Amino acid sequence: MSLTIKFWGVRGSLPSAPPPIDWTYHIEGILRNFFSMGYRDPSQVSKYIQNMEVPLLGGYGAATTCVEIQSQKSQLIIDGGSGIRNLSERIMTGTTGRSKGPFHIFMTHFHWDHVIGLPFFTPHFIPGCEVHYYAVQPELEKLIRGIFSRPYFPVPFEALKAKVIFHVLEPRKAYKLDDFTITPYKLDHPDPCWGFKVETGGKAYAHCVDTEGTRITREELGEDLPLYQNVDLMYFDAQYTLPELAEKANWGHSAAQVGLDIALREGIRKILFAHHDPGARVEQVLELKRQTREYYESRERFASQNNDNLPAVSWDFAHEGLEIKL
Repeated sequence: MSLTIKFWGVRGSLPSAPPPIDWTYHIEGILRNFFSMGYRDPSQVSKYIQNMEVPLLGGYGAATTCVEIQSQKSQLIIDGGSGIRNLSERIMTGTTGRSKGPFHIFMTHFHWDHVIGLPFFTPHFIPGCEVHYYAVQPELEKLIRGIFSRPYFPVPFEALKAKVIFHVLEPRKAYKLDDFTITPYKLDHPDPCWGFKVETGGKAYAHCVDTEGTRITREELGEDLPLYQNVDLMYFDAQYTLPELAEKANWGHSAAQVGLDIALREGIRKILFAHHDPGARVEQVLELKRQTREYYESRERFASQNNDNLPAVSWDFAHEGLEIKL
């Protein structure tokens, strides 16, 4: 049984894209590279582009956190950042076979970047649709109702055509949804924020955004340790470099090196780093990637010098539209 995870938004704090002048320089660099790699004929453009990684060509994306998870039987969504709008448009084309739902939206917390897209999730406005919200926070219904209210949004909650149902989850208690098992675990964030471990068919995805990663050891993590154990893919907050992490203590975001340490200790097979800073351009995320590679290689050298075996872990920085199958 397969598990498909699609990342509709990977930006943190607020939607952000490079200004037009930055894209102008970026495109100029791509064109220059075309010739420096020995290409000359316009007919070779497609081959040139196909050999490039998506972020090198189109960046990492502008939309904020929204993750879609599909099994063979069901679908769930984590967070309603601005990325949920594009997911909504895909749903409304009818290609998913789920245009009437029900839709299941699990909320980690309620900062602006995680709720900004919810009013633009079209199924809210369609008679006969069901939209289910899930969160550990007991004020879940009050918070969602507040998003659909003036002066923040012109359509009040009471005018929504869909049936909206709220489910308050118990911390660290598994919740069954069709063939999914979803368990909320607490993350390290100034406001209460809950990550989710999603399991089905022997596969497990750990959603660990937003978190600062202040609890590192197994003892510190305590009852939240299972979020990081027996995991096939971990989605981890890596908004900052290590020096920035020290400067921005208690801001609720982390660095890739912190996630790598956890993954190497717990045997996590694959990590995707995300919640990219709104000010981070392509080159800055690539620099984070270079620093992460440098750190990983230093861990490999240390293990080799001490005749130790470092667990194999695949890692990368997520981009908008990325789809992973487990």
